[in-house]
Amino acid sequence: MVSVVDYVPYILEGVLWTLGLVGGGLLIGFIVGLPSAIAQVYGHRFLKIMVEVYAWFFRSVPLLVLLFLFYWGIFPALGFKLDPLTCSILVLGIRSGAYQSQIFRGAITSVGEGQYIAARTLGMSKMRAIYHIVLPQALRISIPGWANEYAIILKDSAICFTLGVMEILTRTRYVVMATLEPLIPYFIAGALFIVLTYSGTKILNTIYDKLKIPGLIWRM
Repeated sequence: MVSVVDYVPYILEGVLWTLGLVGGGLLIGFIVGLPSAIAQVYGHRFLKIMVEVYAWFFRSVPLLVLLFLFYWGIFPALGFKLDPLTCSILVLGIRSGAYQSQIFRGAITSVGEGQYIAARTLGMSKMRAIYHIVLPQALRISIPGWANEYAIILKDSAICFTLGVMEILTRTRYVVMATLEPLIPYFIAGALFIVLTYSGTKILNTIYDKLKIPGLIWRM
């Protein structure tokens, strides 16, 4: 009879899939979240309302519901036939964008309106003042919040097993079914998530310590 140990490499392969989900989700979330945050702080009233509705919706609906909604409903209705991995990354990213928009919004407001006003007074355009004065500081301030978002997406990625994405939990479940031994496989899966969470947040927090602005406090 095949033992659980023989399946360890199979479970470890799921780390790459999990990191793909997390990396893709964070990247899409950044691409969506940063402009959304800028719109919330500096945009017109209508644009602010649109971003607030977007953030409210994706922060309120459970991830499992969003996965089913997009995989079985929205994407097919739009004529897109996406594989489970691509769909999961997109959903994780769009959902993360709602959370990241709030992280970046808090970081932008922490910079202080005085610097933006001073840049405008010196003749900078609105976008140049945001790009050259506000964002370089805000992005550094937002790193701790981004590290927390990394940990959240990492744990949320396990839910993507419902679509059959071959990440850590999906592979672990198959091993349990093959060996009829749940304890060790799920223990290994839990240990992998702990290692990935600790190492990822440690790296981001180290980057923050190197780049943080002395004396500047993040005010949420």
